[in-house]
Amino acid sequence: MSYVDGFVVAVPKDNIDAYKSMAKLAGEVWMEHGARAYVECIGDDVPYGELTSFPRAVQAKENEIVVFSWIVYGSREDRDAINGKVMADPRLKDFMNDAPFDGKRMIYGGFQSFMELG
Repeated sequence: MSYVDGFVVAVPKDNIDAYKSMAKLAGEVWMEHGARAYVECIGDDVPYGELTSFPRAVQAKENEIVVFSWIVYGSREDRDAINGKVMADPRLKDFMNDAPFDGKRMIYGGFQSFMELG
């Protein structure tokens, strides 16, 4: 079974192009270092819920859009090794220091899959 890292961020609408550039480069780097898949999605039908929702979770403001992303690995061990290589990769240094979103409001975590269809 696969291991998946998931991410949810609020990106200012004015920074979407910068975010897409960062995501393209990040995806290339993760894939080069061994990730099985890298996916970035811009919110299209993401209503602001009364109790819980993606926008609430990341404290999205009126001028921000929610982005949902995930990276697939072969195992937790693969993920840990790949992320070590990615974090050391100099190509991402500029984006890590000047991300086009507020990293303090990013939600992320690692998940062990228990079912995979398709």
